[in-house]
Amino acid sequence: MKFINPPGLYDPRPNGYSHVVIAEAPARIIYIAGQGGENIDGVLSESFEVQVKQALANLQTALAAADARLSDVAKVTALIVDHSEERLGIFSNALRAAWGDLPAPACTLIPVPRLALDGMLFEIEATAVMN
Repeated sequence: MKFINPPGLYDPRPNGYSHVVIAEAPARIIYIAGQGGENIDGVLSESFEVQVKQALANLQTALAAADARLSDVAKVTALIVDHSEERLGIFSNALRAAWGDLPAPACTLIPVPRLALDGMLFEIEATAVMN
């Protein structure tokens, strides 16, 4: 995959994502359903930050089930309940920490009033591409 942050657009790297990702075919495409911040027992923390960290861990577990890693992720979509600059900062920091020195995926963040479960504050889905 090729990750591009073209001139003429602001630098999104501090927020943990890239503007453009090009995946060449043929490839194996993996779609990961939205992962929330619930633990293996289905329990959700009341903390937004804890839910984000758990959701990213859940994402990595789902990727591993398909023999994929974060480095294979081309795009994520994040849903945040009661979005704010503070929550954006928490999410961006967690995304940068998870991806580390890897190229950051393309990302769309969607503020929402509610998610599937009571108390669910965050959800992230991903599309991974493997050659």
